[in-house]
Amino acid sequence: MPKEYSRTTRLAEQIQRELAQMIQFGMKDPRLGMVTLNHVKVAKDLGYADIYFTVMGAKGETEGDIRKQTSSILNDASGYLRSELSRILSTRITPHLRFHYDETLDRGMHLTSLIKKATDEDKSRHHDDESGDAE
Repeated sequence: MPKEYSRTTRLAEQIQRELAQMIQFGMKDPRLGMVTLNHVKVAKDLGYADIYFTVMGAKGETEGDIRKQTSSILNDASGYLRSELSRILSTRITPHLRFHYDETLDRGMHLTSLIKKATDEDKSRHHDDESGDAE
């Protein structure tokens, strides 16, 4: 049985496409780095849309500062983005936009480094056991 392709899923995909264009070409804030929208989750009642993003920022700034600043800029501009989005969407209700930094990439890289560290330690123990048996 095929998976249901719900209205909220279709709307989320359209919001993601349109917002990506608006942020890239419509927002002229020089503090805004290169923003990538990874996922949009629309509430069933269309009241809110949670937008998850990652950002590549300016050199010399810490990643945490860039994340906070970008989140602040996007959330401050959410009213403008929502009004522009309402002109494009053919829905009666345009969801309120909430922007969140997407931490899944960071978590994935952290887990990968932990796995690599564990396998390296395992290999070194295995190598030590073999050299100890030879004596």
